[in-house]
Amino acid sequence: MQGTISNAIELINSPINGFAWGWPTVSLIAITGIVLMLGLGFMPLLRLPYGFKILLNSSTKDTQEGEISPFQALMTSLSATIGTGNIAGVAAAIAIGGPGAIFWMWLIAIFGIATKYAEGVLAVHYREVDSLGNHVGGPMYYIKNGLGSRWTWLGGLFALFGMLAGFGIGNGVQCFEVSSALALAGIPKLLTGVVLGILVFSVIVGGVKRIAKAASAIVPSMALLYVLACLIIILSNFSEVPSAFSTIFSNAFTGKAAASGAFTQVILMGFKRGIFSNEAGLGSAPIAHASAQTNDPVRQGTIAMLGTFIDTIIICTMTALVIITTGAYQTGESGADLSITAFNSGIAGSGWIVLVGLVLFAFTTILGWSLYGERCTEYLFGTKAILPFRLVWVSVVVIGAVAGDRGIVWAVADTLNGLMAIPNLIALLLLSKTVFKLSRNYHFKSQ
Repeated sequence: MQGTISNAIELINSPINGFAWGWPTVSLIAITGIVLMLGLGFMPLLRLPYGFKILLNSSTKDTQEGEISPFQALMTSLSATIGTGNIAGVAAAIAIGGPGAIFWMWLIAIFGIATKYAEGVLAVHYREVDSLGNHVGGPMYYIKNGLGSRWTWLGGLFALFGMLAGFGIGNGVQCFEVSSALALAGIPKLLTGVVLGILVFSVIVGGVKRIAKAASAIVPSMALLYVLACLIIILSNFSEVPSAFSTIFSNAFTGKAAASGAFTQVILMGFKRGIFSNEAGLGSAPIAHASAQTNDPVRQGTIAMLGTFIDTIIICTMTALVIITTGAYQTGESGADLSITAFNSGIAGSGWIVLVGLVLFAFTTILGWSLYGERCTEYLFGTKAILPFRLVWVSVVVIGAVAGDRGIVWAVADTLNGLMAIPNLIALLLLSKTVFKLSRNYHFKSQ
């Protein structure tokens, strides 16, 4: 029965996925990042140190407008991006495309920094205050308020796809990977789903402020501990680090996928898993940044772009180096199982670090994406739909935990990612002149 359902889902999803999460959309994401980076004169890369500087000075609010501090906004967006993509996603990219996929993951992330910057700028510039007094924003709002009434349908389309995508990338995939990993330790998947569901509901019922507090408490400490654990293993295999980088660069053009006659797949896999991890271009992160206590769009955009750098350039790279330096990528395993094998190979018995990281990262991702899905639902149906959405969200936590097919779960999540990205990317390109103008004015004044 389960096989029949999986086959039916695959039959429906496959043709949609070919467009929504194949070369057409991935190319649009890359083009958008390149256009924004060139239009900004590579400012996002040059201003990374400045971004970290203002982040450290932004733990307190800039103004009374907004619900959470700029720092909490970044932590909330990172809570949604630092998840299974950093552990299972990186491992899957290497398993399918070879180590060379990491090179393409880096490349899309570099231009994604400009994309995330633009999303943060527009989110604050075009945000609104809803009937509950909360600041709300994101692609649906900068489409409506920036492009005018003729484009309102596009904002509605993003909200619809964003609401649905949350159940994939931000819920089902996270729960599935956690329950699968814990099942190896003998914990029933259903039990994992029920416990996760209870914990998630206890946080999201408190709205954006409680989500932000949870994210700010968990994300920095867990990310730091995970990176330190990775560094210990990498340093213990330090002699293999130069070879690992050499393997990544050489395999980017002559790797596993190339050897099998499908070179474009190594590029596509690196791009897709990179985008899945940092979400630059999907339009999710600006929903969190719209709640920040600031009146300066460029300042918040500069903080927002740090998310892509931290997520992909730092954390994903750490995971990749652990997998490659230990030689675990040659075992034939994939997903979180490959990451666990890599840690155990580096330091015997350290696989539990991956399990703990996976559980906490997935938990915060579910929290962050619940906010995104809730905001999209509110845009479509009003504030009265918030509670029903939260109840459905928790139900899917349990359902996702007991899902049976890893390939189908990831494929559906990818499709929904692509569908929500398209309206956002169109808006970013059409509103790019606004981003450039606001940026020029800010940096002119700041000299």
